[in-house]
Amino acid sequence: MSTDFFYADLPVRNHFWEVSNPKNFTDIPQNWYVVITDVVGSTQAIANGRYKTVTFLGACSISAVLNVPDAPDIPFVFGGDGAVFAIPPSLLKPARDALLGLRRRAYEEFDLELRVGVVPVTTVIKQQYAVKVAKIKVSQHYHQASFWGGGLLYATKLVKNTDPNNPYQCNHGTQAQPNLSGLECRWQDIHNESGQVVSLIITALTSSSQSYEQTYEEVFRTLHSIYGTVNCNPIGSQHLRLSFNLRKLLTETQMRSPISQSPTSPGSHKALYLFSIWLQNLLGWLLMRFKIEAGGVHWGRYKNGVVDTSDYQKFDDMLRMVIASTADQTQQLVDYLEAKSRIGHLAYGIHVSDRALMTCLVYERNGRQVHFVDGADGGYTLAARSLKQRLNRKARNWHSYNNLAQTWQRRAQPMPKS
Repeated sequence: MSTDFFYADLPVRNHFWEVSNPKNFTDIPQNWYVVITDVVGSTQAIANGRYKTVTFLGACSISAVLNVPDAPDIPFVFGGDGAVFAIPPSLLKPARDALLGLRRRAYEEFDLELRVGVVPVTTVIKQQYAVKVAKIKVSQHYHQASFWGGGLLYATKLVKNTDPNNPYQCNHGTQAQPNLSGLECRWQDIHNESGQVVSLIITALTSSSQSYEQTYEEVFRTLHSIYGTVNCNPIGSQHLRLSFNLRKLLTETQMRSPISQSPTSPGSHKALYLFSIWLQNLLGWLLMRFKIEAGGVHWGRYKNGVVDTSDYQKFDDMLRMVIASTADQTQQLVDYLEAKSRIGHLAYGIHVSDRALMTCLVYERNGRQVHFVDGADGGYTLAARSLKQRLNRKARNWHSYNNLAQTWQRRAQPMPKS
């Protein structure tokens, strides 16, 4: 019996905070696969000022998989410099071929290496980890996947192993030209009234006094206490501005323009594509500025739809958030996290910038779309580095992923019957 529509048939949860309850998650079918992508050397690339390119490549991998012909609905999470997916067997070969094609394009266009890894769910389960998923309603046009069980962390550890013969890394094989339709990078970096954009990663740790569920419930209560009922989404419609800077539009151009077959004018397709999206931005600005209704879209309300489908908080064995914050609120948050970190309830990573950036997947201007949010100047990637540094200080004899994976392994084991 096919399991292709497992995720499509999952019930939808209505509130993001429901990820704090493990009972809201369902086991991924055992014949599925965990697919992981990330930019190798992303921290150094960011240090060289290439944070937007790194983030864009992370979103490219999602577009390449979702655009595989006849692909079923699958769960995925954007992680800043890469992404994670769970996919059925029918999607494995075309998805891998598309990602290997994307890997080649990333090297040709940006001289960056995109790591691609595949781990069978059965491999994860045999090591007593779990791969569970829940579907959260963000808006009528976007349902977000959340993962629980430690399986993604364990799979990531396997894929990032530096063994040159690592069987979980995909370095060779058929390469297909990736279809990146719908992928856009056309907004300016986004500021907000609060002044800061905080990229945050939190993972609960086991302890004798507090459970996984209690830790995340407390985190959500504390976030509500610090930020009140105000939406801390760093993307506000009043601050969304299309970019007309050709250099900034070049990132999308390099990946999405057709490959020129002419040896005499290898850059002609890129120039045409760049001019085309500049004109599209000009048209979009006019439509939104004068609130024109055209093509079935009320352009005066289009920015509100972008905000509603922004992917600024997520859960993939860890809580990840990009939030608008004042300096005082950030300090309150850090004080709380430090206190909980010292007593072993959680570990966290944080990166603070003055703006956010957004990469978009738009399949319908008035429908299916998602907007991936990250903090500028490094965002999730540098927050992840901060998390690893804190975990290594806690347990210098363990690699950070071993620490987290063993924590999840203990959680995944069934509770003894009373």
